[in-house]
Amino acid sequence: MVNKTKTLHDILIVGTGITPVGEHWEKSIRELALDAITAARGDAAGLKPQALFVANMLAPYLSGQTQLAALLADFAGLRGIEAVALEAAGASGGIALRQAYLALASGLVDTALIVGVEKVTDRSSAELEAALTTASDADHEAIHGTTSTAQAALLMRRYLYEHNAPADALAYFSINAHANAATNPNAMYRRAIQIDDYTHAPMVSEPINLFDAAPLADGAAALILARDDGLPEMLPHPRVRIAASSAASTTVALHDRTDPLKLSSAAESARLTMQQAGLTHDDIDLFELHDQYSVYAALSLEAAGFAKRGQGWRLALDGAISRDGRIPICTFGGSKARGDTGGATGVYQLAEATLQLQGRAGENQIANAKIALVQCLGGAGATAVTHILELVDGS
Repeated sequence: MVNKTKTLHDILIVGTGITPVGEHWEKSIRELALDAITAARGDAAGLKPQALFVANMLAPYLSGQTQLAALLADFAGLRGIEAVALEAAGASGGIALRQAYLALASGLVDTALIVGVEKVTDRSSAELEAALTTASDADHEAIHGTTSTAQAALLMRRYLYEHNAPADALAYFSINAHANAATNPNAMYRRAIQIDDYTHAPMVSEPINLFDAAPLADGAAALILARDDGLPEMLPHPRVRIAASSAASTTVALHDRTDPLKLSSAAESARLTMQQAGLTHDDIDLFELHDQYSVYAALSLEAAGFAKRGQGWRLALDGAISRDGRIPICTFGGSKARGDTGGATGVYQLAEATLQLQGRAGENQIANAKIALVQCLGGAGATAVTHILELVDGS
């Protein structure tokens, strides 16, 4: 059952802004961020934030830019407000929301803006790959040429072997993602695929094929957060509160983990958020998980407790993860088909989950969605940040 006990003041998501994911050659990183910020502020009836939290992973390497938060505050016409950038690889968006949540919960901030932004297409593939390897252990993994794709390939090979799963066991994660992206106007790849497309796809890093790996692209998403006290009585959209928030970490290097097929950080942060919110798995209406590679989707379902060890892939095979299934995932296409936006991923996930709970998901709408679990991962799961969003009663 849902625990209706509230904190002293609810922390609400009152505005969302999402830009299409793709190759935005014509826009700089600040212009991409401004598009999302402007949309989010408009969605929140022009509410002005007191603090800005920026999620980004690669700007220092690919855009030559530190001080990104101050830069974006200035460019967005918010000069003078508190502004900070946060980095936790692919979990940066979740970390940014968590820090904003803690600031509002402390009472020191009443309104906050979160923006996740990534600009990757202006650099060569070699430069991009070098930047991405910084999410691994520099001294013991990256120095030997290990890439994020190679890490995922090692995990996928072990997963298929240890659980005696067929070679196409993870295919339906990609098929589900592309089916959902087909009706998402902000997705990079709006085309459904079939099992034959998956089985005939070229290999990227065996056993990972083209449809097991998410395409990295440009994009920005933003959220406006506010405490429920002092808000205008009439907001343009139903209220969504952050019912629980948690982050956890484990070793960066895969070889330092006792069990590489257990995402212990994801398991711990999911456990803590469920405990904080007083929820069971049956209460969750959708799960926006991090599917940078299809094997992470299976491991995340298992870590969060929706499937037993080695059985996450069967949820995809059985259709349980589809929009009308028992536990819908990646309802707008996820990183796989919407597009992987690096450090902005968590903000995209949270914005999409908010739209689901507000009934504004269009053709991607999950029927009667009231509670969403949202989790993003940094690197190969070294960092995991999990939030539970809930539609406020009476909205």
